[in-house]
Amino acid sequence: MSVVPRPVSSIIPKVRVALHAQAVATTFPERPTAREPRAVPTAVVYCEGNFSGIDGKTANGLVRHSESYRILAVIDSEKVGIDAGVALGEEPNGIPICRDLAEVLSVADGVPDYFIYGMAPASGMLSATERSVVLSAMRLGMNIVSGLHEFLNDDLEFARASMASQVVILDVRKPRDKKDLRTFSGRIARVTCPRIAVLGTDCAIGKRTTATILTRSLRERGLNAVMISTGQTGLMQGGRYGVALDAIPSQFCAGELEAAIVDAFDSEAPDVIIIEGQGALGHPAYSTSSFILRGGCPDGVVLQHAPGRAMRCDFDQMAMPEPAKEIDLIQTFSDTKVIGLTINHENMTDEQIDTAIVLYEDQLGIPATDALSRPSDRLVNMVFSAFPVLEERTTGGRE
Repeated sequence: MSVVPRPVSSIIPKVRVALHAQAVATTFPERPTAREPRAVPTAVVYCEGNFSGIDGKTANGLVRHSESYRILAVIDSEKVGIDAGVALGEEPNGIPICRDLAEVLSVADGVPDYFIYGMAPASGMLSATERSVVLSAMRLGMNIVSGLHEFLNDDLEFARASMASQVVILDVRKPRDKKDLRTFSGRIARVTCPRIAVLGTDCAIGKRTTATILTRSLRERGLNAVMISTGQTGLMQGGRYGVALDAIPSQFCAGELEAAIVDAFDSEAPDVIIIEGQGALGHPAYSTSSFILRGGCPDGVVLQHAPGRAMRCDFDQMAMPEPAKEIDLIQTFSDTKVIGLTINHENMTDEQIDTAIVLYEDQLGIPATDALSRPSDRLVNMVFSAFPVLEERTTGGRE
């Protein structure tokens, strides 16, 4: 007689379910109020051999901005001793880069609450070495945050380790059950505030970073700007609205994004909604940009481009497209308008950035800037030029 193995879920006791609910509440808490300050859990980010690189974009993003966690350290043995901000080519931020977990414990004040897998490998899977490191973190009492396509909660070894150490695993990319997923309904038509998508000419090109800076800069001008996250890193950083689109069956992608936008509009009454982009519409390997344009129906698009990148990320046989070609594709595919160009300055000098800005403004007839290295006013004015009503609301136009 054959023996049918018990499902992983049947060996996890109720206490783990309670712990998971508690961890989710801690990781993605409600917006804090003046009377109830939020205690931010601590975390170490694992990014071995990839910090500040393209595949380290999750770690890079968390070091730059995180509302969900206080990042204590980054693990990357190739950059030991360097400040994480300096490694990103920015100002020091006081986050050390450590060799391994043992060094993290020596510099941190106790065991961090969370161990975050901070890479986005093309395979979406853990290597054998990485499995060992994650299991070690669990034995030390750290909860695990993973944005991989490989869901660790579905792995028997990790499930048993989670139960034994009384820690939880948050598979950020794991979608809801199919019965709970939503299809496009057309409700996006009642979202009356401007919707701006930050798309790109390639993957891993800085769309989320630019969207985050734009959202923050608009808030600093007094506008209620809400960002919709469409990938695992944005959700890890504390995004309250959004979904990891590349893990959703295509039938539901447009609907899930539409629902997230409508939820944000109904709950926040925003002046403007910023939608994080994914992939590139003209990239044959990624289709998520099409769902962002369809499900989000953006009124405007900011396009991110890397002039110093000769070939597409992870596809060294494919040359990068010119921005004009991607702009034409976007505006043909969707009823929207590209309102500006932002630059990823990898492999560029400061002088080259200035030259590129002038060149693209002349060629494309739209404003251009670098969100990271140039004043945020340029990015904000790009939006105000396209949507004057937003500028009016910052100068007394609001009732």
